[in-house]
Amino acid sequence: MDKIFEFPFIINFDSEFVDGLVRGFAANNSGFFDSVKSALTALVNSINWVLGYIPWFVMIAIVFLAAWRAQKRLRSGIMYAGLMFIIGLFGLWELMNLTLSIVLAGVFIALLIGLPMGVLISAFGRLNKTVRPILDMMQTMPVFVYLIPAVIFFGMGSASAVIATVIYSMVPAIRLTSLGIRQVDAEVVEAGRSFGSTPAQLLFKVQIPQALPTIMTGINQTLMMAMSMVVTCSMIGARGLGNEVLIAVNRIQISRGFIAGGAVVILAIVLDRLTQGWFDSEESLKG
Repeated sequence: MDKIFEFPFIINFDSEFVDGLVRGFAANNSGFFDSVKSALTALVNSINWVLGYIPWFVMIAIVFLAAWRAQKRLRSGIMYAGLMFIIGLFGLWELMNLTLSIVLAGVFIALLIGLPMGVLISAFGRLNKTVRPILDMMQTMPVFVYLIPAVIFFGMGSASAVIATVIYSMVPAIRLTSLGIRQVDAEVVEAGRSFGSTPAQLLFKVQIPQALPTIMTGINQTLMMAMSMVVTCSMIGARGLGNEVLIAVNRIQISRGFIAGGAVVILAIVLDRLTQGWFDSEESLKG
């Protein structure tokens, strides 16, 4: 009777063979992957260098002015500037800069890949249907899985963190860019064609401006998904606030974990509200 509760067919999958192939590929092309690793590390270090030379009070002032302009309320500027001040108050300012460096590098590359890919698949219905299941898989795959190939090809450190962040966070940019362009009113597109617009002019002067709110939402979601990788990437040597949370977990230090986790939340909230407010203000100016 016990056998009716057991699945009768099991595939003896040789995972070691696949792992060996991947490791062999990584070893045979180590020169290429080392070059990419060096470039990504240099990008992160450059962003961190720039952030490190911005005095804390200047950064808080920038946040205050950006929030004031985006939200059109003085109270919002004071609140978000105060939240940033709290991060520095707990001695996490440098770690915040490290985290922000990895996030910005990952978002920059994700948008560099995701936006053109979204434009491309929006133009071809069959390609969109083919890519959609892949995007679904990428978005539902457990985030820890992305750490494995990143470590195999690029080793531990910020370069692997950037790669894992890019793979995980670029899906909204692709999906929403394609969706926004495909949802542009057909009559508007037809009007552009009737005035003699070339395909490039139609794309950049009609479709993308009309789809801009949806594209901007994709950019915002890419940024938020990159922030959600902060703690996960600390497991592969990424420094910053995520590493502080990981240390707190390993040492069972609840106060340290809550403080570092709170700093991650504050940074995510500030980035989210500023980008959303900036996008809304741009749209209101156009309107």
